This record gives sequence, structure tokens and C-alpha cells, in this order.
Amino acid sequence: MATSPANTTATTAPPEQGSGGLPQFDLPTWPGQMIWFLIIFGVVLLLMSRWFVPKIGGAINEREDKIAGDIGSARKLKEEAEAQAAAAAEETRQARARAQKVASEAKARAAAELAARQAAEDAKLAESLAAADVAIKAARDQAMANVRTIAADTASSIVEKLTGEAPAAKEVEAALVGNA
Repeated sequence: MATSPANTTATTAPPEQGSGGLPQFDLPTWPGQMIWFLIIFGVVLLLMSRWFVPKIGGAINEREDKIAGDIGSARKLKEEAEAQAAAAAEETRQARARAQKVASEAKARAAAELAARQAAEDAKLAESLAAADVAIKAARDQAMANVRTIAADTASSIVEKLTGEAPAAKEVEAALVGNA
């Protein structure tokens, strides 16, 4: 009869396995474990000291240099921006001064033009007033001449109505001259 592989394993005894605990606590294997530990520790220490730490240190140094450079360029840009702001402020101040100068010049020109117009208008007005004074004086002189004639005629009429006789022109003239 043929035996199956399952039957053969069931009939044979399992191989011996040491003490049945963890191998790291098995004292006879410690010297080999210590040697392998020292070899791996040395390799890791060598890799760390020769390869990884310098790369990490170099990356840190590069990062510090980049940060320092960025801070330096930021300071430089800040100084440039402050200088540009000061220049812009100066330009603004100068532009305001020029604008005020132009405004004051325009105001002065306008005041001069106004004064010239005012003087011209005053001259025209003075001329008109002088002409009006001449016309008024002429009208007054004419009216005064007429007043004398009217007064003489009126006096003659009053005397004629009161007395019934017309007075002589010399008498009326003498009466008017005496009252003047």
C-alpha cells in the first residue's frame, strides 16, 4: 500500500528545535550575534559618517547659505525700494512745488489781466464821467440861461396881472439882477 505524503509526515516526529525560546536570548548564539551586530554597526557608522551625515550637513549648509543669500537680497531690495520711495517722494515734492509755482504764476497773470481790464474800464468810466460832466454843465448852463428868460417872462406876467400894465424889460432885468 502506498502512503500519502500527509501520512508520512504524520507518522514521523518533528525535528528538534532548541530550547523553544527567542534566539536572541539563547546564550550559545550570543557571540555570533555580537559579531554580526558589531559588523552591521560598523558598516552603518561608516556609512553615516562618510556618506549620509556629510550629505545632510551639506544640504543644511546649502540651505543656510541660500537663506542668508535670500535675506541679503531681501535687505538689498528693501534698501532699493526705500531709495526709490525717497526718490518718488522727492519727485512728488518737486512736482507739487512746480504746480504751486505754475498756479501762483497763473494767479498773478490773472490778477494782472484783471488789473489791466479794471484800469481800462476805470479809464472808460472816467472818460464817460468827464463827458457826462461836460454834458451836465452844458445842460445846466443852457437851463440857467433859459431860467433867466423864464424868470423874466414870469415876473413880467405877474406884474402885468397885478398892476394891469406890462413892465419895461429894463425894470424886470434890474429886478432879476438884484435878487441874484
